[in-house]
Amino acid sequence: MKTRRQFIQSSVSLSVSAAAAGFALPGFAQARTFEPKPGDWRTFDVTTRVDLLAPKGVTRVWLPVPSVDSEWQSSLDSRSITNGKIQMTSDGVSGARMVYAEFDANEPAPYVEVTSRVRTRNRATDWRSRTAVNEDADTLAYHTRPTALIPTDGIVLKTALEATRGARTDEEKARAIYDWIVANTYREPKVRGCGEGDIKSMLETGNLGGKCADLNALFVGLCRAVKLPARDFYGLRLAPSAFGYRELGGNSASLKGAQHCRAEVYLQARGWTAMDPADVAKVMRQETPEWIKTTQNSLVAPVNKALFGGWEGNWLAWNSAHDVKLPNSRGPKMGFVMYPIAEGADGRYDSYAPDDFKYQISAREIV
Repeated sequence: MKTRRQFIQSSVSLSVSAAAAGFALPGFAQARTFEPKPGDWRTFDVTTRVDLLAPKGVTRVWLPVPSVDSEWQSSLDSRSITNGKIQMTSDGVSGARMVYAEFDANEPAPYVEVTSRVRTRNRATDWRSRTAVNEDADTLAYHTRPTALIPTDGIVLKTALEATRGARTDEEKARAIYDWIVANTYREPKVRGCGEGDIKSMLETGNLGGKCADLNALFVGLCRAVKLPARDFYGLRLAPSAFGYRELGGNSASLKGAQHCRAEVYLQARGWTAMDPADVAKVMRQETPEWIKTTQNSLVAPVNKALFGGWEGNWLAWNSAHDVKLPNSRGPKMGFVMYPIAEGADGRYDSYAPDDFKYQISAREIV
């Protein structure tokens, strides 16, 4: 595995410009409001197609499918076509589902295409009301555990204690950690893909730049270190933002590069509560030609407020899995599964190099 430093040095900026991010919206956003209030459900068909170029030996492909059912997402059916052998499977631990396809060594042009139907909607927390929400104790314990990339001791615990100094309630601690992430980290467009999520390395090196899988993982890790249950959801932006923010949406016709993870924290009076400090950092860095350094800016302030407790429903979650052992894989565990994955005789393909490992993702809204 590459180190965080190697990851950044060898990177290609995928989202500095509208073209690289896959968007066709002209100019920079002039939005001044961001209030994703819960509302009607939206239904999407999301299609991922993988074509393996110049395969060597037996080849294998894993494609995540929506595995989350909640008050904000309903994961419906998935259907597939391929010239190989195919099955629906899971990681066997977290419930993360995926389509697994295997191709014989003599297959010259392996392909697999999966279409999943999913319903999504906005989320927003009403901070004026308090309703006790019970959650299974084992579930809460599971979401305070350390993972390979999200330890909860050492420098992570030290940072979490410093960030939450003076906070007494779980909501005060979550707010303090969210504000710490927004104030101390930043969006780094040169990081490949969505980042690695190696939060110990980030803190030890002092390199607090990254993308969503880095910054939201750091939020989750700091929460878990002070015994706040928290989790990442790894997913995909499906459609443009309804609020005019270019960087907070996806071009439905071509969703390569639209992968995005979000976070949740469990609050006793709220239940599982939406969080996305990484998207605050994205707006600050990439929504205008100049890097915005304050949350008081008229573009940033609404996002900073709304993403503490809310998400826009133009996004799906594949899963919330960490340390994933892919079924039938000969490679190491994955820190998370958000991209198409393939392996051949030479090992695992680079999911961040779609010109070599060809895949396409698109979404169609069902009206």
